[in-house]
Amino acid sequence: MSKPVKSMIMSEYRQRYDGIESAAVVEMVGMNVFDQEKVRVALLEQDARMQVLKNSLARKAFESTALEPLNSVLEGPCALVTTSQETLIETAKVLVNAAKEFESFKLKHALIEGDLLSVAEVAKMKGRAELLSELSGLVSSPGRALAGCLNSPGGKIAGCLKKLIEDKEAA
Repeated sequence: MSKPVKSMIMSEYRQRYDGIESAAVVEMVGMNVFDQEKVRVALLEQDARMQVLKNSLARKAFESTALEPLNSVLEGPCALVTTSQETLIETAKVLVNAAKEFESFKLKHALIEGDLLSVAEVAKMKGRAELLSELSGLVSSPGRALAGCLNSPGGKIAGCLKKLIEDKEAA
């Protein structure tokens, strides 16, 4: 490959992945085109895309960028999975499902906010919706407990008054 072509490819990588801070590296050796396309369609539903990379050019293009930590795992035939969503968690879940479905689809590593993790670890993390749900439960919990405490003495007094009234009526 000539130097001008290499330069163009590196430039394309820099432009395409500029500003991306989270990505996953996978391996698709031995997968037929039909199976690869099934994985790509599943990723597109998550607003993600997968591209096979030329490792040496990608390493040079990722230098001094947020994706530089991936340089250590760019070995052998690799594809880079990126998403336009805020996090890579939902995309990692799609990748784990694809690895279960296709034997030759291998998960390598994922990069989230500068940390290099396995894709399986990322898939086990809670997504934004789950965290917001838990947070709303935690925020409303003290209010529910306070309401229960305030209602409890009133309920006891009402029960005592009812018992007194029943006793007076029975006598």
